[in-house]
Parts: sequence; C-alpha cells; structure tokens
Amino acid sequence: MAVAGNRWPGRSIPGALVFVWVAWGACPPPLHAQGTGNVEIHGFLLGTYAGRTTGVRPGGEDGGDFLLGEQRLRLDLTAWPEAVEAALRFKGDVFHDALAGTFELDLREAYVDYTAGDFDFRLGRQIASWGVGDLLFINDVFPKDWVSFFSGRPLEYLKIGADGFRTRYSSNVANMELLLIPFFEPDNLPTPDRFVLFDPLVSVQTRDEKRPATTYTNTELALRVYRKIAAVDVSLYAYRGFWRTPALRPDSFASPTRVAVLYPHLSVYGMSAQGSALRGVLSFETGYYQSRDDEDGVDSTIPNSQARVLVGYQRQLWEDSNLAVQYYAEIMQSHAAYRKVLPAGYPAQKAYRDVITLRLEQSLEHQTWKLSLMSFYSASDHDYLVQPQASYTFSDHLAATVGANMFGGRRDWSFFGQFDANDNVYLSVRFDFGRSGS
Repeated sequence: MAVAGNRWPGRSIPGALVFVWVAWGACPPPLHAQGTGNVEIHGFLLGTYAGRTTGVRPGGEDGGDFLLGEQRLRLDLTAWPEAVEAALRFKGDVFHDALAGTFELDLREAYVDYTAGDFDFRLGRQIASWGVGDLLFINDVFPKDWVSFFSGRPLEYLKIGADGFRTRYSSNVANMELLLIPFFEPDNLPTPDRFVLFDPLVSVQTRDEKRPATTYTNTELALRVYRKIAAVDVSLYAYRGFWRTPALRPDSFASPTRVAVLYPHLSVYGMSAQGSALRGVLSFETGYYQSRDDEDGVDSTIPNSQARVLVGYQRQLWEDSNLAVQYYAEIMQSHAAYRKVLPAGYPAQKAYRDVITLRLEQSLEHQTWKLSLMSFYSASDHDYLVQPQASYTFSDHLAATVGANMFGGRRDWSFFGQFDANDNVYLSVRFDFGRSGS
C-alpha cells in the first residue's frame, strides 16, 4: 500500500530518474567504493497494465476500462559489516499511477537484523509469511493487498509490510518466533473507485474509519513455535490483535446516513504440519478465530468466531511441472444467533464456506517459458476465480508476463461473485539491474 504523504502530484516530473539520482546520491561513500563494505544493490523497472474485459465501469473517479496502469522503479539494498553479526535491508518502490496521475512511494521493507548467539532480532518494516497454505491463509494473519492480487501485479505485492519488532530463537528442542506490531496495518481492499463490487451501504457516502489506537495495549502479538518431528515440519501459532478486514456499522439499518468503519479485536490459535507423503508433499493447517468483541454472535456488524481448516497436496507430475490441490473450509460459530440478529434485506452468510484450489505449472524451453493456472472454486458459495498466466524470460535482465483474472458466481455478494464485472487481462514487463561491492 502506498505510504500516505509520499506523493508528487502531476505528470511532468520524471519520477524514475529522480528516484535513481536520490537513491544513488544518498548512499554513503563506502557504497561507491570497492573494498570498504559489503553491499548489494538490486532493483527493477516494472510496467504493469490491466484492462477490464466486461465493458462495465465503476462510478468512482478512476472508473474506466483500466484497473491498473503503472510504472515502478524498485531499489533493493542490503548492507552488512564485517565485525558485527548485523545487516541492513531496504526495499522500496517509487511508481507512477497513470490512472490517478500521481507519483507515490511504496516502502516494502526497511529493517535492521542483529544476531546474538541463538537469538536473531529484527526491527523495522518487514513482511512476514506463516502457514502452509497456497494463497489461502489461516495463521498468516499479516496484512494483504487484495487490489494487487485481483488486478495483475506480481504475486509479491500481495503481502504488505508491517512496522514492528521480531525475535527468533533457535535450539535443538524447538524454534520460536515472536512478532510485536504496535502500528496497525489493515488489508488493502478493492474500492468502488476502480472495482465494480457489492456494497449494501453504497448510498451512504459518509464513512468514519476508526483504526485501533497506537497504544501499548493495542500492540499486536504473534507467536510461532516450530520444529521438525519425524520428518514433518510442525508449527503452533498464537495471535492477539485485530481483524484486518473492516466491520461496517451504520447509524441506522433502516435509513443509514453515516457508517463507522471498525476493526474488531481478534485472537487466533492454530497449528500446521507439512511433510513428504504419497510421492509428494502433504500439508495440513487449522486455526480458531476468536472474535473477542462478539463471542456470542449477537452483533451482526462484527464477524462471528470461526474455525478454519486446510488440507493440501502437491507433487511433480513430470519434469519441470507441478500440480497442487487444496481444500479449505470456514465454520462459523453461533450461526443461529447471527441469523437471528441479521437485519432484514441483508444477505446471510452460510455457516459453512469452502474453497477448492487447483494449481498447474509447467516450464518449457530450459525454463524460459513458464505457464501456470491457479483456480479457486467455492461449492458452498457457487463462485470462482481463475488466473491463467504465461511468462517468458528474454534474458537474465528482461522478462514479460501476460495473464488474466476471471471471476464468476451465482450471487453478486459472495467473495468472488461480487467481482464478476471485473474480469481483466494484464501485461507486465520487467527489467532487472544490480551491482555489488565488498
């Protein structure tokens, strides 16, 4: 998600050249000289364009046939001294949003690592990935960018960095990872400006977002304890924080004039296991989502507690190929209470929701071609998302990708069905560069 305040309005500024000049000039002298430090600088230029194929256009300011039109310049810098077990990492993009006509800064990661014996410490903006699901998340409770995922940006942009502190402990008995996140970061969700989507309160223009206050008591805590048991990777998880998808609370269900956008309290307890089986890799993950602000399910504006479970299997079919399937389910708790308090005219969620995924991948011609298909289908909601993609590597520096996002469903309010009018095709071209010093 773009960092607020880092914008250069207008189209006349050559943002990419400015960023290169500033990034290079801001480097301390050791980065420009050989033999004075350990430094790696990499990056890429990326152009991505996504166009809607349905002919339906949203009503927002950026509404049109295009979902995405941007050019990005990435700088990825890593530096480490010889005398101390430490490292510095910076990863950031400056990009031009052609739809909005702005330049923005996307700070992906910026942190310092330090190692002392069996402990590793990390402070700063960082991206965390937990769990064994393939694009289905149970114990990975960290922020996501669903706009990127639904509009054709590279997959790495699905994850959003969070500012915080991480410590990791390693031993022969078990390993532990603890994250403290004092600054709440919500998911970046599609909005009516660029997406046609379901909104039961679309007529209400006044919305007051209230994010969790930055206090000690609101600091998010995430713990993972893991080890290998009989060739199986086993992890236990615990999280205490907030739902990252907002809850909408109107001032009146009958004739609302204002909507409060809230992020209720959430705790998650779960486990995962992954190991070799059936000539492939078998995965299992489960978690219990405790909605602490409405454990009895009597507030229709707050998500009910739920249990989640995932089973996955992947294997290589033949050379340079991959097949992966998953089954995922959510079981809402206190569903009868939820139905009892649901306002008239509002669509009701089912007590049981499931998703089946299928991933097929094939590399060709010495891996210069990569063909892939990722599909999601929910038998409970009767909706789907299909994502075909083809990539070609011209050289070590230049690659291009074409793909599509195809949505569908019986109901215009289900998770994938609400995006039915947003089918899109996209094209991205990437040029990589880099240098190192020692």
